[in-house]
Parts: sequence; C-alpha cells; structure tokens
Amino acid sequence: MDLQHLKPSRELDAPIYRQLYWRYRDAIAAGKLRPGDRVPSVRSLASELNLSRGTVELAYQMLTSEGYFLARGPAGTVISPRLENMGESGSVATSQLLAMAPPRPLVMVSEPQPFQLGLPALDAFPRKTWVRLAGRNLRTFDTVAMNYPDSMGYEPLRRAIAAYLGISRGISCTHEQVFVTAGYRGALGLICHTLLQPGDTGWYEDPGYIFARQFLERVGMRLAPVPVDEEGLNVEAGQQRAAEARFAVVTPTHQSPTGVALSLPRRLQLLEWASHRQAWIIEDDYDSEFRYHGHPLPALKSLDRDGRVLYTGTFSKVLFPGLCLAYLVVPTPEIERFRSSARHFPGPGSILPQQATVTAFMEQGHFARHLRRMRALYATRRGYLVDALMQVFGTHLHVQPQAGGIHVLASLYTKQNDKALAAAAHSHGLAVQALSDWRIQRSSQGGLLMGFANFTTAEQATRSVQRLRAIL
Repeated sequence: MDLQHLKPSRELDAPIYRQLYWRYRDAIAAGKLRPGDRVPSVRSLASELNLSRGTVELAYQMLTSEGYFLARGPAGTVISPRLENMGESGSVATSQLLAMAPPRPLVMVSEPQPFQLGLPALDAFPRKTWVRLAGRNLRTFDTVAMNYPDSMGYEPLRRAIAAYLGISRGISCTHEQVFVTAGYRGALGLICHTLLQPGDTGWYEDPGYIFARQFLERVGMRLAPVPVDEEGLNVEAGQQRAAEARFAVVTPTHQSPTGVALSLPRRLQLLEWASHRQAWIIEDDYDSEFRYHGHPLPALKSLDRDGRVLYTGTFSKVLFPGLCLAYLVVPTPEIERFRSSARHFPGPGSILPQQATVTAFMEQGHFARHLRRMRALYATRRGYLVDALMQVFGTHLHVQPQAGGIHVLASLYTKQNDKALAAAAHSHGLAVQALSDWRIQRSSQGGLLMGFANFTTAEQATRSVQRLRAIL
C-alpha cells in the first residue's frame, strides 16, 4: 500500500491523528489492507508522512483498542486476523464493526454549510481553554494512559458525568452505571448487543432521528413507526400497532425533529407500558441543555422507578462532534451485563487526549459556563434565522414554535414536495433537510429542517435565506 494515501490534510478541521485513523479504516474496509498484513511501525510511518510520533501513536492506539490492529510485540503490528473476508465485497461482521465504530463524516468541509443540522457553534467554542487542558494532559502522560483503556470509559470522566446528571438532569446515578461510548451509535450498539436480539421490534418516533433509525435497521431491529403529535410520542398508538415491542426509542425533552416535549401523562403512560411489558426505553437526551424559555425539562430517566430506562447523552451537540464521545446510563441491576458486553465491544478509545480533556473541562467548571453562554447565544441566533424566514418568505412558510434546540422546522403551506426542495437546496450548497426523509410512513405534512447555530450575524442569516428563496 502506498503510504502517501494515509497522509492527513492540514487544511481540515479534524485532528491529524483522527484523520489517520479514518484513512486506515477506509483502507481496511476497501480491502487495500488485509487481515494479517503488517502495518508500518510508528517511527517509520511518522518519518514517511512527516508527522510526530505522538500523533501516529494516538491513531494506532484507537485502531488497536477498537479491534482493527493487533499488536504482536517485537513481531510488529498487523491488521487483526479476526477481520476475515474483508475484501471489497465486505462481510456482515465487517459492516457491523464499521457501523458500531465512530462514524466518519459523509462530507469533510473546513467551514459549516448554511443550515447544517446537528452542528454546534464552532466559532464560539473556547478553543484556547481546550488546547491548554489537552496540552496539560499530554505533558503529564502517565502509565494510566499507557495501559489498556477501561472498556467502560475513563473512570474520572464517568464520575464527572454522573455528578453533572445529578445536578442538571435530576438523574441519581453512580459512576458504575455510566458507560462512555464511541458516539451515540456506540451507545445504541452496546444496548443492542447486551439486551436485544436481531429481529426484535421497537417503537420508533415517526418522524424521528434518521441516523438512529438507519443504525437500528442495519443491525437487524424491526421498527414500528409510532406517530408524534403536540404531546410527543402517541403511546396509545404504539400499543395498538406493536404492543409486543421489546423497546422504544424516544427523544422526550426535545423531540427530534419536531421539537415538541413529551407531556407528563405520556411519560407516565410510557413508563407504565415498559414496566408491564418488561420492555426497554432508550432515552436520547441529545440537546436538552439548550432551552430558551424556562428551565430545562427533567429527564424521563428521573421518573424511572422500575429500571426500564436506558439514558443516552452525547458531547457532539454541546461541545463538538469531532469528539465522537457519548455516554449511556444503565439501571443498577444491569451493570454487570453491560460491563461484560463492553469488554467485547469497541469502546471510546484511548484516554488521551479526548476523554481526559473532557474530564478536566467538566471538573474545572468550563462545561457549565460554556452551556450558559451557548443558551444565550443560540437564542439570539435562532432569532436571526426566524426573522429572516419571516421577512423573505412571509406567509409561504410557518416556523414551528419550540423552546429549545439548535434547528428550526418550517412547515410548507403549499403542496410542494419537501424532498425535491431540499435536493435543490443541497445542489447549491445549502444543507436544508426534508422532514419527509425523517419519516417512515408517508405523510402530506412536509417541512424543511434548518440549523441556525453557525449564523453569526443577522445579515448572514438573511443572505442564506435569500439564496434559499431564489433556489426554491
């Protein structure tokens, strides 16, 4: 293999070690590197690509911890022989491994696209503080970071997460209940691997988070679409459509993508159903921190008395998606089952620099301060986009009222096809998404999903909306 194909680009925002990690993963998936093939030593690859040895070591640590590489001491490092039949045609084992590993962005761009969903305000992130904390962790590199990483995640980080959830989300848990995972997909994969079987049926919000749906279907789950109304998931409809379901995936605090909150009667009804059926509720609390009217709503997990809720959160929306870190809180009786599964499952990777830096960021109070700043900032930037839509589109669009989040949903008053409109916008570099793409069942209610977190001025939002109007 030509080693220059592995060379990262310094023009991309992604860290160099993570780019190198992606390059190796792509080469393995494409069959350019086969099980048993020897990879260059850290020293020789660093010299060939003009990189620091520390950068290459971090990438190799991630690849080893996730099962792609196998270190054989003096014999060198090879592609794991367990990754069998990984030719260009791929295999079931390979596709599942790649699905459960941290996802590579479909498009790697240096600047956010207008209206891009799921992307926090990158310009407002405290980079100097982050770099200082990361540098301090690297300078104090110790044997804990050199050893095999804990499959449950870095213990100080799990303690910090448990403390944060107790204060901000009303969740009483210990750090033993917390598992750090490789993104939200990693949390879903660990749940499926531990508690579910391929072919199990689950309730799924319709419309609902498209990437979770794609992941669950890919690992063999059967999803029963359950409609969402102004009170959130319709539990009665779920009982009528799939009473025997083994699980339900919900976004109760800020429904993805409509933005409604699951009402208290519905929450209690959902918990009662799960307790009666011995089913599992997967609570995706993806951006509850960003609520602009009143205090953040308590988590569904805080009402759970029977241990049926599996609570998931992510650092992608509150910090930045390049971290690829999420967390899962499991009921106390299930700790050992999940701990056993985690030992045989791709974990969050090495401690340095990501997990250790997030820990310091939380323990030193930077995390709480950052969230407070972002709430105020996002309220302002949401106003930029909503005002621009009203000025440019007038009565042709209706922006759904919502109390939080980092995107808006604009409903169409006309019979226009929202998929066609979104495709036209994408062809001109505008990352608008169609509500219909987030549905399982067809509906006449179309809409456009638009992120606003990276509109830094009212003028920038207005120019983007004018571009959108000209295209549509």
